[in-house]
Amino acid sequence: MAGEDTTGSGADARKPVNAVPPAGKTQLRVGRLVKAHGLKGAIKLELYTDDPEGRFVPGATFTLQVPESSPWHGKPLTVREFRWMNSHPVAFFDGVEDRDAAEGLLRAILWVDEDLQASPAEDDAWFDHQLVGLDVVRDGQVVGKVARVDHFPAQDLLIVKVRDDEVLVPFVKAIVPEVDIAAGRVIVTPPAGLFEELPDDGDEAPANPSSDDAGTAD
Repeated sequence: MAGEDTTGSGADARKPVNAVPPAGKTQLRVGRLVKAHGLKGAIKLELYTDDPEGRFVPGATFTLQVPESSPWHGKPLTVREFRWMNSHPVAFFDGVEDRDAAEGLLRAILWVDEDLQASPAEDDAWFDHQLVGLDVVRDGQVVGKVARVDHFPAQDLLIVKVRDDEVLVPFVKAIVPEVDIAAGRVIVTPPAGLFEELPDDGDEAPANPSSDDAGTAD
């Protein structure tokens, strides 16, 4: 969803290279393992989900995106415990019993299968795959298409393809007041300059200088 990432490192990278989701499903990237914590196998997470407590419940299992040389390649990873430590999300996983094992998983990306027809439980929330490809409509005119959704701590961004350019549109109600999945569009009310360059007044010279301003020859 906006808050959960299906885009990977590019517009077409919607699943890990070592896994194919079942028919009718897509893959959601929900986290990345970033740092070993302590000596008992705990690992700090970088989250790509708005619902970490729901995603990382004990028993939750993830597909791993890791290099083929990794001993974890092709193996699932199952949560044993999830907690917050000094405001950082930390998880323990089955089979990861010490710091050495934890360090062997660093930089791994965690993916889950999600039903393409499912909708998020929250109001005004959408999965990324529901938004990608929607027409972007401004003042009744289609100005581009949603190419992907980028997620940041402060807010999400809709990356809109406009001809050969990409426009970064903050995914907030003030700028994207309407999302209509059925109609295949999002309505945008962008501030001036978001979809076009504003003229630089400082570069404009007076068109007709007055005679009073003109110098006279001696």
